[in-house]
Amino acid sequence: MSSEFGKNMRISIFGESHGEVIGAVIDGLPAGEEINEQELLAFMSKRAPGQANTTPRKEADIPKFVSGVYNGKTTGSPICIIIENTDMRSPDYEKLSAIPRPGHADFTAHIKYSGYADMRGGGHFSGRLTAPICAAGGIALQILKRCGIFVNAHITEIGGVSGDEMYEVVKNLSGDSVGGVIECIAAGIPPGIGGGMFGLESKMSYALFGIPGVKGVEFGSGFEGSRKKGSENNDAFCVENGNIVTKTNNHGGLLGGITTGMPLVFRIALKPTPSIALEQDSVNLQTLESVKLKIEGRHDPCIAIRAVPVAEAVCALVLLDEMVKK
Repeated sequence: MSSEFGKNMRISIFGESHGEVIGAVIDGLPAGEEINEQELLAFMSKRAPGQANTTPRKEADIPKFVSGVYNGKTTGSPICIIIENTDMRSPDYEKLSAIPRPGHADFTAHIKYSGYADMRGGGHFSGRLTAPICAAGGIALQILKRCGIFVNAHITEIGGVSGDEMYEVVKNLSGDSVGGVIECIAAGIPPGIGGGMFGLESKMSYALFGIPGVKGVEFGSGFEGSRKKGSENNDAFCVENGNIVTKTNNHGGLLGGITTGMPLVFRIALKPTPSIALEQDSVNLQTLESVKLKIEGRHDPCIAIRAVPVAEAVCALVLLDEMVKK
């Protein structure tokens, strides 16, 4: 199983939801980059479980640097980060070992790995693995900020509802779940980053689809732009303070997979949390009989809520990977 991305800076994610530890390895980060651990912890707390409208699972999510960092600065060697799992309830998943949960990777992992995959709590496919993504991405965000690049994401929609009423949808689910849409904006990126047929959009999309639950990615005007005329969707060029910019940003900061200097804008769509308290239809993988399944345990009613910093982390890592060679 390969869980890595990046070319100039390789990011590898390891561990399972109910294993002893989860973690990340960052290979290719230059030496001498300062890491503010308090700032990193503050960023990771935005993703941590136990918050309002999220799973009651409690995890401190304190990253431990095993290698690659000395006296608060990167050494140039691979950085290994581990995060302990401390609040697991594995018995909640014992009866699910032979019954795949609808919407989860239980069935496909069973086929792919011949039943040997550790699927407790979703195993390696769990949203729990976004914690090390945030640990690595939090470092990238600090480095980019020193370069004048800032990344910020926010929820624009929950369960088809926008605005102040979004979170009311989550409170009235009665055992069900909803999905959501997250918009991410990165400002301060210089023009000319990326390129090639499989440029920055392709690399960003590849990494974003690694976030569990992501089912759609769009840049700029995205699908809405496909409903416009070219005269409406094209971004006219102009000169502002001696720089070439565009009057609008339907292209989302990318043309030909190369940054234009305008803010990078993308949105990701996350599906409803598959684990719900309502009874569902499934099958027994051993007897091949139809069964009724009612999932127990602790689950997020809307995974989009805690995925906001994950989107920021992935965006920062992909941008830094492209900029390391420069």
